[in-house]
Amino acid sequence: MGKIRLYIDHGFAPGQPVPLDAAQAHYLGGVMRQTVGAEIAVFNGRDGEWSARLQSLGKRGGELGLIASTAPQVDPPDVWLLFAPIKKARTDFIVEKAAELGAARIQPVQTDHSNTERIARERLQAHAVEAAEQCGGTFVPPVADLVALPRLLAGWDPARRILWADEALAGAPAAPVQMLQGLPRGPWAILIGPEGGWSEAERQRLGGLDFVQRISLGPRVLRADSAAVAALTMWQAVLGDWNPPRDK
Repeated sequence: MGKIRLYIDHGFAPGQPVPLDAAQAHYLGGVMRQTVGAEIAVFNGRDGEWSARLQSLGKRGGELGLIASTAPQVDPPDVWLLFAPIKKARTDFIVEKAAELGAARIQPVQTDHSNTERIARERLQAHAVEAAEQCGGTFVPPVADLVALPRLLAGWDPARRILWADEALAGAPAAPVQMLQGLPRGPWAILIGPEGGWSEAERQRLGGLDFVQRISLGPRVLRADSAAVAALTMWQAVLGDWNPPRDK
């Protein structure tokens, strides 16, 4: 059995007891068949990964005892994923892959052609937690509440540039990676549109903003979930922590 990793939103210190809620206790005892004395890995998104020993376990909860720090905290680069929610399972997929690929924040966005007007934010946050637990990460990106695109842009800090994945540029002469190589590092957000595409009003609004950079995702038009993965992958490979800047 691989190492069990559990996200627990609690402060960490050597020897400190850490409470388990009923769902966490059920997972450890009922699903993973762990017993008192078992050692697992835990992280809280702030203090890296720690080893912990299961000290008590019951139907209503339990308790872990922290042993020692086993891995440092590793935060992602400062890139957000902005996306229009789509069908339930595919929205779940986008959140999971964004967490695995190193998004620092996940922001669902309501657009003119969005397929849904609401999201289950707590469920999506749970998917982000599960992704971090399974991929060995020590950071869990927060999933924000759904916000309308005009409201998001009205309050936007222009210091954070937006990389707009525009399907209208599919097949553009400039290769996506080459376009990214000419852009500055720093805080970014990646904007992925809905299955129905952008409305003309949205195109005019986005195209008129100095902090928005249009980009192609290659010669083919991608589905929204594929576009999110492709855009994050390219950004990480060129401007993110897959390609850290060289020391001068």
